[in-house]
Amino acid sequence: MAGVIVPGFLLQHTVTVEEYLGSGSKGDLYGPPTPVRCLLEDRIQMVVSPGGETVTSSSSYITRLGHRPLPKTRVTLPDGRRTTVITVARPDGGALPVPSHTQVFLQ
Repeated sequence: MAGVIVPGFLLQHTVTVEEYLGSGSKGDLYGPPTPVRCLLEDRIQMVVSPGGETVTSSSSYITRLGHRPLPKTRVTLPDGRRTTVITVARPDGGALPVPSHTQVFLQ
């Protein structure tokens, strides 16, 4: 894994993440709300879900490598809109002087 991390000054936004824990008798279960510093991008794009379906992503964010939410994790954006994780990508810069990061695609 690369030694270059995403510089803190790029992480201009904060989203609130509630990790998906599974389904219960009363519906989906989530972990406690956790703030995550990130760089949010509101851009519609097509992504492939873990199940192989092509779906529309309304926004995405990048953050440090240690963050890896599961699909269906609930995310509250800075404007209060609630959405869920579709999939996660982890671009690795390797030996290049570019930051490795986690990119989270949201429904």
